[in-house]
Amino acid sequence: MKERSKSSSVSNLPLILDIDDFKGEFSFDALFGNLVNELLPSFQEEEADSADGHGIGGTDVLPNGHVRAPSDATKFAQGLSAPLFPEVDALLSLFKDSCKELVDLRKQIDGRLYNLKEEVSTQDAKHRKTLTELEKGVDGLFDSFARLDSRISSVGQTAAKIGDHLQSADAQRETASQTIELIKYLMEFNSSPGDLMELSPLFSDDSRVAEAASIAQKLRSFAEEDIARAVPSVVGSATASRGLEVAVANLQEYCNELENRLLARFDAASQRRELSTMSECAKILSQFNRGTSAMQHYVATRPMFIDVEVMNSDTRLVLGNQGSQASPSNVARGLSSLYKEITDTVRKEAATIMAVFPSPNDVMSILVQRVLEQRVTALLDKLLVKPSLVNPPPMEEGGLLLYLRMLAVAYEKTQELARDLRAVGCGDSDVEGLTESLFSAHKDEYPEHEQASLGQLYQAKLEELRAESQKVSESSGTIGRSKGASVASSYQQISVAVVTEFVRWNEEAISRCTLFSSQPATLAANVKSVFTCLLGQVSQYITDGLERARDSLTEAAGLRERFVLGTSVSRRVAAAAASAAEAAAAAGESSFRSFMVAVQRCGSSVAIVQQYFANSISRLLLPVDGAHAASCEEMATAMSTAEGAAYKGLQQCIETVMAEVERLLSAEQKATDYRSPDDGMAPDHRPTNACTRVVAYLSRVLEAAFTALEGLNKQAFLTELGNRLHKGLLNHWQKFTFNPSGGLRLKRDITEYGEFVRSFNAPSVDEKFELLGILANVFIVAPESLSTLFEGTPSIRKDAQRFIQLREDYKSAKLASRLSSLWSSSS
Repeated sequence: MKERSKSSSVSNLPLILDIDDFKGEFSFDALFGNLVNELLPSFQEEEADSADGHGIGGTDVLPNGHVRAPSDATKFAQGLSAPLFPEVDALLSLFKDSCKELVDLRKQIDGRLYNLKEEVSTQDAKHRKTLTELEKGVDGLFDSFARLDSRISSVGQTAAKIGDHLQSADAQRETASQTIELIKYLMEFNSSPGDLMELSPLFSDDSRVAEAASIAQKLRSFAEEDIARAVPSVVGSATASRGLEVAVANLQEYCNELENRLLARFDAASQRRELSTMSECAKILSQFNRGTSAMQHYVATRPMFIDVEVMNSDTRLVLGNQGSQASPSNVARGLSSLYKEITDTVRKEAATIMAVFPSPNDVMSILVQRVLEQRVTALLDKLLVKPSLVNPPPMEEGGLLLYLRMLAVAYEKTQELARDLRAVGCGDSDVEGLTESLFSAHKDEYPEHEQASLGQLYQAKLEELRAESQKVSESSGTIGRSKGASVASSYQQISVAVVTEFVRWNEEAISRCTLFSSQPATLAANVKSVFTCLLGQVSQYITDGLERARDSLTEAAGLRERFVLGTSVSRRVAAAAASAAEAAAAAGESSFRSFMVAVQRCGSSVAIVQQYFANSISRLLLPVDGAHAASCEEMATAMSTAEGAAYKGLQQCIETVMAEVERLLSAEQKATDYRSPDDGMAPDHRPTNACTRVVAYLSRVLEAAFTALEGLNKQAFLTELGNRLHKGLLNHWQKFTFNPSGGLRLKRDITEYGEFVRSFNAPSVDEKFELLGILANVFIVAPESLSTLFEGTPSIRKDAQRFIQLREDYKSAKLASRLSSLWSSSS
């Protein structure tokens, strides 16, 4: 908006608004400000001046310093004389003019917009028309391009067909030319049998050997195919066939001569290490039977296959000098050195083969196969001589075990050789399969040899133990029968070290099973058969040991029975019998201890076998269904025989202990022990001498049982022994008569016995001896108090009835009639 000069009559001036004021970033506040800024500043100045005048002249100052405001009348008078907003009329006039100009501007803009719309509509119509014409032109252009592309494609196909025809014609011309040339050469070979002197220079020129070989092979193939297709019934074709047969014979002769000439040249170049010449000859020879003759000839002429000294050196390196016994460790070292040498040699040959032959993999396959089938096989045949199972070699010469160890070493080292050869390169040859085939004859009968070896080792060990036993017997001299029966020497006892040796043999055999058996089923079968051998060996060994210990118990029992005498013998005979009985008792105690040691070692041996099964055998059987369970069942069956022998022996131990207890009681128990005279002296509260001797004997002899037995076996044995001791004491006391002081002495004995059997940890036995203590009261109480003893314990009435009859006053006190009512009520 254009500015106007400032005047008092602003409303009379014309207001001019420009359209440009509304372009760009339009702001109504800016437009409004431009309209009123010419009027409002003067109003503000006047208002400021008015405010200053009122502040000085319009207020009164009081004497106390306060200003007094003017009165309302004064204010009203001032308002009439000066208007509050004097510029309002000018603003109204300005606003009206502005509105008029704005309306005019809108009309101008509307007119311009209308004109622009018309112009745009006209241009749009022209544009649409132009686009329609362009689309028609483009469609026509596309049609032209399609026709052109179709024409170009047709021309291209025609040109390709012409090119194919030209190429086919050229190929036919070339083939015809070659055929004519071949027919010419074929006629030369068809001239006369065996005549190769009149051939073209091509077939005798050494510089064109490759070309001659190629043509000779083509002629030979053509002639052989023609002969195969010929029908002899036609005379002409028969004549032709005979003619071609001459050509075939001449060609065969020429090819053989050429091949020999190339092989000779190849050998000469090989001697001089001329790899380029060797490669050239090998390439030409590859046209004859795919180069098989060249490959085989090269491999066969290697020094390690034709030098006899190499074979002898191999044997000396592995087996040592003739006449010496080779050990598996020495053989392992020898095989490692030999196989390393073979691998290095093959590696060197591989470098030459890669540089010379067009098909190096085929040559490497032949070379590796020849190494395994000739050099390795020759060595293994000397190293592994399969022994007879009927007449196996003696243990002094190593036995079957030496053969098996040699087989394992050779197999493992040869497998390593196969892996090394595979790393070097062996073409398409199945080197692992070839290696397996070298040992197939040995592996087929391996399980039988392994089981036979374990049996041979077991028998040799038993013979060794018997020899040691015989040697100890001879060195110790002859021992009296009475003493000899009680001696259980260490060589007769079960040895845990021997069982451990059995397990060690088996572990070694299992390692060989794992080495030779690649399939889980085969491995499980072999492991099961080998482990079954161990079960049989351990079962037989510990059973025999237990039976020997039982024989000692049986002999001791025979000694006891031999010296049982009647009552009417002389004093000298009785003394001799007593001495013999003491010796028999010592033999029984020694046999008892020996059997307990055998039982303990038997348990340790079984534990070793079970641990070995859990750690080493079970994991090899689990992959095959039922194998693990079957072996567990076999193990239980094998050990059942030993368990039966142990059970019988423990029963004999109880019999031995009870026999000695009865002997001690009979020898030491006096009638006065339980029927002491009534001499006014204080009763003896000590246990009887017989009781002391019996308890001392049991404490001494059962130490071996407490050490040897464990768990349920120990509990069952001590419970049975406690019951037998209880029964034996009851029977023993039936032989004596008791007075009250004797009853106290008996009760003291029962207490001593009860304290001892408490160490058995058998509640049922403890209860029986507690009842014995109550039962002893029948000898102590007065006759009239007997009936009260059974009120709390009616279970002892039957035994009490027998015991009461042993009272000294049984008849004098007429206890039978007095207690008859009690017995009748209890029955």
